[in-house]
Amino acid sequence: MNPKYKRIVLKLSGEALKDVKNGDALDPAILTNLALELKEVYEMGVQVCLVVGGGNIFRGLTGSKSGVDRTTGDYMGMLATVINGMALMNALEKVGVPVRVQTAIPMEKVAEPFILRRAVRHLEKGRIVIFVAGTGNPYFSTDTTAALRASEIGADCILKATKVDGIYDKDPNKFEDAVKYESIDYLEAIEKRLAVMDSTAFSLCMDNKIPIIVFNMNERGNIQKAVAGEQIGTLVK
Repeated sequence: MNPKYKRIVLKLSGEALKDVKNGDALDPAILTNLALELKEVYEMGVQVCLVVGGGNIFRGLTGSKSGVDRTTGDYMGMLATVINGMALMNALEKVGVPVRVQTAIPMEKVAEPFILRRAVRHLEKGRIVIFVAGTGNPYFSTDTTAALRASEIGADCILKATKVDGIYDKDPNKFEDAVKYESIDYLEAIEKRLAVMDSTAFSLCMDNKIPIIVFNMNERGNIQKAVAGEQIGTLVK
C-alpha cells in the first residue's frame, strides 16, 4: 500500500484510550492495538506525529462547570495529555517503534521541550513524535494544537480519529436521518458549527491548506486506508 500523504498528524481524543468497561482512564488493549496499527503506517515510510487529548483523565471545560477556574482547569487538562502521551510512547516502544515525546510545558525529566527543528529532525530520522500539553496556553483545544503543529511541521494531512465514520449534519447516534458528508469545505464546516473540530482549528487548516480526514478509529486498518488516500470518512478541504 503506497501512501498518498508522507507526513501526517494523527489527532486522538483522550476518551479513545479509555477502558469503557472498567472505567479506567487507559485501556492496555486499545493502546497495544493502536501501537500495532501505527507501526504498520510507520513501516509504509510515513512520518507520523500524534496529538492526544486528555479528556479521559480531566477536561478543562468540564472542570470549569464544577467550580474549577477555567485557566487552572485547562492546565490540568494539559497535564492529562502528558500522561496519555507517555502511555502511547510506552505502547509504541513495546512494539519496536522509535518515538519521542515533546511537551509545550517544560518538564525536562519527563519529555523534551517542543522545538520545531528538533521535531522535524526526529521525523527525518524515522521516529514518531508525540506532541503533548496542548499549545502550552489555556483556552486552546488539542484540536487547535493539532492544526498548529501540522502547520508548523508542514504536514500533508491531519487525521482526526473519532468514534463515528465521518462528519454528519447532526449527531448520528441521536438522529436516524443524520446525513454524512463525503467531503466538505472549511468555510461550510465553520458556518454550520460542525462540532468535530473547533473553529480555530478549522481556520488554521484553511489558511495553511491542510486537508482533514475525519474517520472511525475503531475499525482496524482505517489509518492505513486514510494515509493511502482511499475514500474513507469525511474529507475537509
